[in-house]
Amino acid sequence: MKKGLLVKYGELAIRGKNRHLFEAQLIKAIRKNIDTIGSDFFINKEQGRFFVFDKKNDFPDTDLLIEKTKDILGIVGLSPCIVTDNSDFENIKALALNFFNENHADRNIGASFRVVTKRADKKYPMNSNEISAEVAGHILDNHPDLKVNLKNPDISLHVEIRNENYIYSKTVKGLGGLPAGSSGKGVLLLSGGIDSPVAGFMMQKRGISLEAVYFDSPPYTSIRAKEKVIDLARELMKFTGELRLHVIPFTKTQLYIYENVPAEKMTIFLKRAMLKTADKIAHKIGAYALVTGDSVGQVASQTLRSINAVESAATMPILRPLAGLDKIEIIEIAKKINTYDISIRPFEDCCTIFVAKHPETKPKTSVIENMEERRLKELDNLIDEAIEQAEIIDI
Repeated sequence: MKKGLLVKYGELAIRGKNRHLFEAQLIKAIRKNIDTIGSDFFINKEQGRFFVFDKKNDFPDTDLLIEKTKDILGIVGLSPCIVTDNSDFENIKALALNFFNENHADRNIGASFRVVTKRADKKYPMNSNEISAEVAGHILDNHPDLKVNLKNPDISLHVEIRNENYIYSKTVKGLGGLPAGSSGKGVLLLSGGIDSPVAGFMMQKRGISLEAVYFDSPPYTSIRAKEKVIDLARELMKFTGELRLHVIPFTKTQLYIYENVPAEKMTIFLKRAMLKTADKIAHKIGAYALVTGDSVGQVASQTLRSINAVESAATMPILRPLAGLDKIEIIEIAKKINTYDISIRPFEDCCTIFVAKHPETKPKTSVIENMEERRLKELDNLIDEAIEQAEIIDI
């Protein structure tokens, strides 16, 4: 008998012939995180489960394991458990009682419980209901003060009969989704605001690994604004184990646009330049999509006509996971992923500093494209120069 962590995953289990690729990505993410606390951990593949244990220590610190793995995308639940390869039912009953005693010694008189069994090994001589009934009866024989409640118990004891046999009662809920990188790579336009890190998280949750692009405009933006974005990138990195940030020196490009287009159209051209930059980086690093924090109608640059006028600047698909969410919904997610308090630090990004008092909300795409071709002939060269001078930060 040994102790470890049972890792449960959700939609990976319904993948077809390429399921093993998704499992391999999840194992890679788990491995990367737990290697920081020791190299003796082993990940054993079960049917629809992984079991993490220490090869040199039969009783590792499962609380520490949970802390290192709870934010990994693709995991729906983490359960500290005991495992045995001895399938004799008397042994399973004895272990279940011991586990119950050790983990629920502080139960109140009259507390309720149930036993839930999953029998993945269909050759086992007892079915799930029989196993649950026998284990529950054994616990009641030793604790007659307890009550059985199958619908809403105080304690749920789980028994899983697989290649090995697992017993647990606690499950820490995971974030779900797909493991990082299982859906390819994208480029996130990361500002210091609330929306873009939430958009990044939502695409990470769909298995997209990200590299982020931040547009730095000193002296109009401060070093604190840049530090804020680096801190946001650190929070996003926790869900995947890695994230690269491209800090683009954007002052020269921004001033060029400012000097050559009408003020009310400044935001549209600025966003087009950012998409052009991110698009070039995406091609360079082998990404397949851009990710933005646009929410339809939230600000002037996010009306449907503005979105249409901006997105023609890119050749890549643009993913907008926040398109149908309002600000309150976005803030709720930001608080959940610990980016909100960082995003509201009072340090402005380049977009907020150069925004017009009365930005255009109904631009015509053809007019914008023609004006860009006539008035911003050096734009592509300036963008290439900025990419060449970018600071690359591996978070």
